Amino acid sequence: MQTILILDFGSQYTQLIARKVRELNVYCEIHPYNKIPSISSDIVGVILSGSPCSCRDEDSPKPDLSAFKGKLPLLGVCYGAQYMAHIAGGTILPSEIREYGRAMLNEVDSSSKLMKDIPSNSQVWMSHGDTILNMPENFKIICSTDSVKNAGYKIEGEETYAIQFHPEVTHSLDGLTLLKNFVVDICGAKQDWTPNSFVETTIAELRAQLGDDKVVLGLSGGVDSSVAAVLLHRAIGKNLNCIFVDNGLLRKNEFEEVLESYKGMGLNVIGVDAKNEFYSALKGLSEPEAKRKAIGKTFIDVFDAEAHKIQDVKWLAQGTIYPDVIESISVKGPSATIKSHHNVGGLPDYMKLKIVEPLRSLFKDEVRRVGASLDMRKELLARHPFPGPGLAIRILSDITEEKVRILQEVDYIFIQGLKDSGLYDKVWQAGAMLLPVQSVGVMGDERTYENVVALRAVESNDGMTADWSHLPYTFLADTSNAIINRVKGVNRVVYDISSKPPATIEWE
Repeated sequence: MQTILILDFGSQYTQLIARKVRELNVYCEIHPYNKIPSISSDIVGVILSGSPCSCRDEDSPKPDLSAFKGKLPLLGVCYGAQYMAHIAGGTILPSEIREYGRAMLNEVDSSSKLMKDIPSNSQVWMSHGDTILNMPENFKIICSTDSVKNAGYKIEGEETYAIQFHPEVTHSLDGLTLLKNFVVDICGAKQDWTPNSFVETTIAELRAQLGDDKVVLGLSGGVDSSVAAVLLHRAIGKNLNCIFVDNGLLRKNEFEEVLESYKGMGLNVIGVDAKNEFYSALKGLSEPEAKRKAIGKTFIDVFDAEAHKIQDVKWLAQGTIYPDVIESISVKGPSATIKSHHNVGGLPDYMKLKIVEPLRSLFKDEVRRVGASLDMRKELLARHPFPGPGLAIRILSDITEEKVRILQEVDYIFIQGLKDSGLYDKVWQAGAMLLPVQSVGVMGDERTYENVVALRAVESNDGMTADWSHLPYTFLADTSNAIINRVKGVNRVVYDISSKPPATIEWE
């Protein structure tokens, strides 16, 4: 399969480069700069990402590019541009004016293949503290801004290009055109990475990989595991065994409703009521990571017990998607623990099952498109992401059945309200948080001292960055009134207007 190789130098935007390339129906993979894969005939071009580092720093990324530079088309973005100029003898210095934000190209070399169809007044997004002051002799300028003369260049005699701005972010208005110029015109990549081709290829690969073996899959009710289940079902039919565990931390009525919908899809599903096991494991725990680990361990115990009831299972299927894979690989040494309980790794040795992950090359939006290609119901594919630990990480304290009940009721009113108002599909993810504070209120003639809940709704393309949803004031007012009037134990509702970054989508 034709592949664009993206080398990650630690930029916050690296995944966006990959998503933009995938939008062009071209397959690409992200690899850390210090773990460059063998350059095979499948790789038709290479992109170097940005970085928070300066190439002048002693400990900055300094990979050997000789395996592909001058041999394959190469595009350096921001740090990648500065690094190639630096190692060729150019002068890289801190910018006199911090170059961050929108800028306009005032000069464009229209004869350059990279800059084809990009106007001279095109808006681009700068995000760097260094700049290329003087370029090596055989580096030709292909674009400039008012403050950045060397905004882009080509190395003469090579299909090597570089730019000091970020074409992958939406603020670079012609960024997708530039990437298309590189990926399709310069690299010659065929635009044949489509949902239909993925389904066809993946089903064939799964049949060859799994043969007549039995596979067990833990369903969550979410998009990823559901699409993985349908793909596997198409490949191996009755040899797929699905287990759906009720951990007592799902949304109101979710276990019964989702279980019924899975059976309607023809899947072989076992439903397991394990609420009491999870509540026991969580008793007294309030620290987020401790809760995640307790949930993860209990899930494995419950899942393993159920899986052992199925004879001769050899494979464990997981709904791992590409961001999970990328985030489990550190660019520079071990990553800091942000959160546990995600799909990559974590299987105990005693389960002795081989892993199959049919979606590990896809982003979330691609998973939905694959699901649509499989003729899955829109209501299932349009479901908002929901955290693996469920409501446990939306209760910002220890877990009790009563707290879960309160939050389920609040969440139900909020989510159903979004659906009834036609707002659900405009939001990437929404939910309610039960805060560890109580506030004074008045109901009737009595003072109350009850719980505070925070509503959270965000808009995003991929969950990597997100902005808070500007829901109508009338909707928020009606939702607040409904929650306070109908949910015993809540007397105050607040709305979270933080974006990611700096905040995260979930609170824990």
